Amino acid sequence: MIPEITLTLELLLLLCSVAFIAGYIDAIAGGGGLLTVPALLTAGLPPHVVLGTNKLAATFGSMTASVTYYRKKLFNPDFWRYSLVFTAIGAILGTLAVDQISTELLEKILPILILFAALYTLFNRMQPDDRLALPEKNRKLYWQQRLQGLTLGFYDGVAGPGAGAFWMVSTMALYKINLLLASGVARTMNFVSNGFSLAAFIILGHVHFTLGIAMGLCLMLGAWLGAHSAIRFGSKFIRPIFISVVIAIAARLAWQAWSQG
Repeated sequence: MIPEITLTLELLLLLCSVAFIAGYIDAIAGGGGLLTVPALLTAGLPPHVVLGTNKLAATFGSMTASVTYYRKKLFNPDFWRYSLVFTAIGAILGTLAVDQISTELLEKILPILILFAALYTLFNRMQPDDRLALPEKNRKLYWQQRLQGLTLGFYDGVAGPGAGAFWMVSTMALYKINLLLASGVARTMNFVSNGFSLAAFIILGHVHFTLGIAMGLCLMLGAWLGAHSAIRFGSKFIRPIFISVVIAIAARLAWQAWSQG
């Protein structure tokens, strides 16, 4: 049973404005939940409903971004099909496991891992934007895609902060592709994990549909603008925003986890 909240016009406009900004940032670098989750908490929803409602809103945004990258030929569904399937499986398992596992240790380790993602992007030599070739398919790739999809899909189902960053960095590291292609993969896999995780949250009754849909529509608009900005301006635009967002995520999570310890 979702608790009743006082949904004023001012609150709705605030949440929708935050959602638009989050959608723009998320389509470029990930990390939109850094804005939307705290905003939803201010509405007075319990944490599990906040997570479910955020998944509904985030699914709108990640769908828009993933479609945009696909139309610009920056995502090949056939090449990434094993990643897609195992990301979905991982997301469902993670969402179902979220109430059964302790996340205390994860919360303390997570900021360090996310900070490493920022450092990798800062110091790693980027492939040029016009290099759009994908690696050759082989048995190593076959297992890499399964393990990456299952692990990051599960993580997104359990927690979620920094999932897009982990997708971008691990994809660049594993497959040696450029930042634009990695962004296309990250946004699409976020859509898959968001969608399947959302289905589990709906079954569990943890979604406030009015807020989720209203914020989701604004996320769509922000995501469309953000994805087109990233594609137009390339890695020189994506890289500093990505690093800034990832450091902000790490700082916020570190403050949450360690200030109470």
